[in-house]
Amino acid sequence: QVQLVESGGGLVQTGGSLKLSCAASGLPDDVYTMGWFRQGPGKEREFVSAIMWIAGGTYYAESAKGRFIISRDNAKNTLWLQMNSLKPEDTAVYYCYWRGLYDYWGQGTQVTVSS
Repeated sequence: QVQLVESGGGLVQTGGSLKLSCAASGLPDDVYTMGWFRQGPGKEREFVSAIMWIAGGTYYAESAKGRFIISRDNAKNTLWLQMNSLKPEDTAVYYCYWRGLYDYWGQGTQVTVSS
């Protein structure tokens, strides 16, 4: 059974930093990418960042470029998102996902950025 457990969310002031973690277990062998989406209040879920499992190539939404850094540890099946220079518009529930033949999602972790 696949399980993704996120942590690291919280309340931070504008300009602050947070580091989200996503620990995975029970993953199948066909995973090829993982990353983060977020859903702000009253908004649709949107892509934030992704990283390739083998090659390590990274992708970022325009809103995340230059501020967020995605990384992973394949041996530990762990994914991180370092978020710097946070803005109130970054307030959202952040979800990690792992993608292979199927998509697997975490339960979400709340990030709140106060102005």
